[in-house]
Amino acid sequence: MKFVISLAVITLCLGLPAIAQEQHDTIRVNRTSVPIKIDGVLDDAWANAAIASDFWQYFPMDTSRAWNPTEVRLLYDDNFIYYLAIAKNRLPDVMGSYITPSLRRDFRGEANDAVTFTIDPFQDETNAFQFGVNPFGVQREGLLTNGANGPMDLDQAWDNKWFAGAKQYKGYWIAEMAIPFKTLRYKESSQFWNVKFYRISSDGPERSSWPKIPRQYPIINLAYHGVMAFDQPLKKPGANISLIPYTLVNYQEDRVDQKVFERGSNIGGDAKISVGPALNLDLTVNPDFSQVEVDQQVANLDRFEIFFPERRQFFLENADLFGSFGSQNLRPFFSRRIGIAKDTATDLNVQNPIYFGARLSGKLDKNWRMGLLSMQSARDYDISQPSTNYTVGVLQRKVFSRSNIGIIAINKQPFRDKLLEAASYDFNRVVGIDYNLASNDNKWTGKFFHHRSFDPALTQGKNGASSAMINYNALNWDAVFTIQDVGANFNPEVGFARRTDYRRAAGTVNWKFYPKKGPLQSHGPGFDFDVLGNDTYGTTDWDLNILYRLRFRSSTIVDFRLRREYVYLFDAFDPTNSGGLELSEGSAFANNLFRFMALSDARKQVYFELSGRIGEYFNGSRANLEGTVNFRKQPYGILGLNFSYNRIRLPEPYADADFLLIGPKIDLSFSRSLFWTTFVQYNNQSNNLNINSRLQWRFRPVSDIFLVYTDNYYSDTYVNKNRALVLKCTYWLNL
Repeated sequence: MKFVISLAVITLCLGLPAIAQEQHDTIRVNRTSVPIKIDGVLDDAWANAAIASDFWQYFPMDTSRAWNPTEVRLLYDDNFIYYLAIAKNRLPDVMGSYITPSLRRDFRGEANDAVTFTIDPFQDETNAFQFGVNPFGVQREGLLTNGANGPMDLDQAWDNKWFAGAKQYKGYWIAEMAIPFKTLRYKESSQFWNVKFYRISSDGPERSSWPKIPRQYPIINLAYHGVMAFDQPLKKPGANISLIPYTLVNYQEDRVDQKVFERGSNIGGDAKISVGPALNLDLTVNPDFSQVEVDQQVANLDRFEIFFPERRQFFLENADLFGSFGSQNLRPFFSRRIGIAKDTATDLNVQNPIYFGARLSGKLDKNWRMGLLSMQSARDYDISQPSTNYTVGVLQRKVFSRSNIGIIAINKQPFRDKLLEAASYDFNRVVGIDYNLASNDNKWTGKFFHHRSFDPALTQGKNGASSAMINYNALNWDAVFTIQDVGANFNPEVGFARRTDYRRAAGTVNWKFYPKKGPLQSHGPGFDFDVLGNDTYGTTDWDLNILYRLRFRSSTIVDFRLRREYVYLFDAFDPTNSGGLELSEGSAFANNLFRFMALSDARKQVYFELSGRIGEYFNGSRANLEGTVNFRKQPYGILGLNFSYNRIRLPEPYADADFLLIGPKIDLSFSRSLFWTTFVQYNNQSNNLNINSRLQWRFRPVSDIFLVYTDNYYSDTYVNKNRALVLKCTYWLNL
């Protein structure tokens, strides 16, 4: 614990602002009174717009101007910010062969030609809005959080209403956007916003930006930006109220136990109300948390629970305020716990309806953010589940240049019900404090936190979780070190903790070399380790890895490692997770294995992502290969195949196992508003064959009709378990 405190003090010192502040490129934004048609045409309306050009290359190198020139122009009026980009090709007399996986909104990845506009209205270099469009007029938007230090800090599940268009010409293409001021959160009378433009071009491939971004940092990182200067202070955007009602009808069959056949309907909805310049009040009544988007199944050979991300719209805006406390496998709050209850008879999770909920979140000013959430779940007599209130409060303060300190308090409180005498009415509470480090130049990042849970069933102490992580990132090498101490009685019931009762130390060091010629963009060796233990069993887990990563100028990535790992079983465990004979409690195993990952050039019509391992596994061996293979039929969609194969061989009398998970997927876009997705997931480990087919019609911006069919069978007998058909309509209405 003393070392945790010492490391926290070091990170606080590293967060101090730089003495000399960097000068940023600036683009002037002029008011226009000329109507602008969003159609990808450079007309006279753009004549008085300032131009940002001279983009810098970001990939494959960052030492020269971009091969493919780009110009960006900005204008505004009382209602919109207007953006126009002219994306030129190196060969000016040739029509470009631009790449898009489909016409579906919210594309992501390197297999796209696109331009992107990032806006940080409070200039805090921590949170921002992102809008993008590709040569086919397909839109994407997202929220950037935590300084955008990695891909996990871009949330594209967030949707809002804005407009875009694009048109292709010989040697270039033009993109236009009209973003309503009401879509953004900003301070009245502000005149300067941080801004960044970047472009992904399949020609090369190349990524470029304005202003320049060092290649060792993510292109989305908010430490590197320009400034957009409005020609006069901005006015208040006016009332911003959105209603998002839904209605659905459904039919379902359950053939496993009681052979239930049900027809039903439901209505409800959300409201989004702007409170002040940057606070948003989300309200929901009888929200629908049904799955119009199904989680991808995975083969679980671990001893611990698997984390799936949140997809429900109500929780998405300012989701980082609540959900980024803690670390990836140790969250005090995880919103997917709300709307789920445990059936004590079967020990399975079941859907628990929500009566209503409210969430106030956003910025108080440049330095302060706050969040307050309260939701009331329904009682369920069938599983003795009382109505339960979930309340979360968050306050975050920016400190130094780009760092912040946040506190969180979580309360789960069942309401007493005379008709549910056998139910549990124990509360569960968690309080915590996090410090997030981000230095001015982004070389130093990190996190320190301490959380404590309170539960009447666990009163003997050891109910805390502490962690410190620090990362240094330079051009030719980077290093990250983490230490954690999690008590045996730490119990975040509304959070996510894969395991408790451990102390952990981990670290990774990577070296990177950048050849000036040849197919490689960068390559280099690395070393990492991870050690866990506790007072009862001593060291329980460790692994040591020697690794090497190759990144090609084509964007192909290959990563492989030699690994030695050790596991001590403090409980009996079946390595196949299939009900076979268990290895005895107290046994220990040291294994050697080889692991690899390969990500091919996504610009190709057929591309893939593969990973695998081969080597020792507990007292036997395991060979694993998993990944995705895709065939792109541009621009109409992708035919894909997800798969995972595990071959486990153990000595007698332990069981062998061959696990196969295979999932064909068809993702078609008939237009930018009509989509059809169908996938099959065969999983012999869970003895399940799932079919999911979804037709989506986006009949107005952010307004959809879904027709979803799901079917589940036993994978060994193909006997039907259950099926459902859902017709759902959502409508976004701005008042």
